[in-house]
Amino acid sequence: MTLRTPRLIYLVLDGVSDSLEDEVTSLEAADTPNLDSLARKSKAGIVDVLGPGVAPESDAAVFSLLGYNPYKYYVGRGVVEAYGLGIKPKPDYEVALRGNLATLDDDGVKIIDRRCGRDIREDEAKELVSSISELDLGLYNGYARVYHGIAHRVVVIIGSRANRLSSNISNTDPGYRRIGIISEAVKDHEPYIQPCEPLDNFMSSKITAELVNVFTKKVFEILKNHPVNIKRVDEGRLPCNAILLRDAGMRPGTLPSFRYLHGFKMAAIVEMPVERGIADMLGLAIADVPPPTPDKERDYPIRVDKTVEMIRYVDAVYVHLKGPDEPGHDGDFEGKVKAIEDIDRFFLSKLLDKIDLSKTAFIITADHSTPPSQRGHTADPVPLYLYAPNLPPDGLKKFSEREASKGSLGRITGGWDIIPIVKRIIWV
Repeated sequence: MTLRTPRLIYLVLDGVSDSLEDEVTSLEAADTPNLDSLARKSKAGIVDVLGPGVAPESDAAVFSLLGYNPYKYYVGRGVVEAYGLGIKPKPDYEVALRGNLATLDDDGVKIIDRRCGRDIREDEAKELVSSISELDLGLYNGYARVYHGIAHRVVVIIGSRANRLSSNISNTDPGYRRIGIISEAVKDHEPYIQPCEPLDNFMSSKITAELVNVFTKKVFEILKNHPVNIKRVDEGRLPCNAILLRDAGMRPGTLPSFRYLHGFKMAAIVEMPVERGIADMLGLAIADVPPPTPDKERDYPIRVDKTVEMIRYVDAVYVHLKGPDEPGHDGDFEGKVKAIEDIDRFFLSKLLDKIDLSKTAFIITADHSTPPSQRGHTADPVPLYLYAPNLPPDGLKKFSEREASKGSLGRITGGWDIIPIVKRIIWV
């Protein structure tokens, strides 16, 4: 296949946007000369990634941004993250769930922190997970396997050697609720771990929900007095004594490949298991980059070099940078502003030095909004900027939500429409 010109860089800044109800957003406060320079050369609009009024989870949002309507193609966060760790559940007899190591009270009911202080070290997480990595659940020939991802994140496989299982079960994490086949972030939730319940009357769903509830209790009993947690408490830190589960999924049938669906070849530079899992499922060429660290001055140039390398061999490169999302969840406005400025300074500035804008197009957007004022994902639309050589710009002044809302692309009410729109503008 002849490579297309211009090449396309699709840059997704995880959770970068805030709410237009905020007096000043993180993007408006950030010093971003490179983003702003590109914004002035671009057309712009805003996007409801999963449709108006829906606060997206990252996995469904990424499917959407890659042109897959998640209401048609979604497979569940758990199985996506499992694929990202190289784990492929057995069809029909294993269910994968995304999990958070979390802190419960002494009774194992009230949630003190959904991410056990977000300060868990890799060695601590691995030691905790090793103690629950293989569990016999004691009924329905059930078992569980637990795999560590990054920081507080884990993947849990619930399986049965004799009974078919189902992913049509509720979350135990109250921060997310199932709506049909996807989950939505819950803004104001009660801080209590939820019992897993079947979402239909099939025996496979009832069995799976029972196994999940047994798993939850066993994990708390094992972890509450674990030496790692005793030491953490002695140090004045929160114990990681539970796992909150959400987004059950099963090994998917055939998904159309990205190249088949859209007609061009894309590579992916991704940082987290969830994005890696999606890239794997969709047949994207995945660049090998080290996991993210707090040192963005070191991390981002590695991703720049990979972007420049991959763009020589494919039509487009999808780059997903996690940075701004976590301080948004923590309510850390200054930290989010810094994360945005780090992307501008250490990623975009160096990328613009190494590419030819006369031969390169850009999509720059976000998978969801994570306003520090809300400490979580919200249904606010995200900004979308499109640059292409010889494409008349909208004349906007800055990369921000409010400026993007003035753009000629208007309001796009489904992230899955972005790629078809962009293809028509830059390649047809």
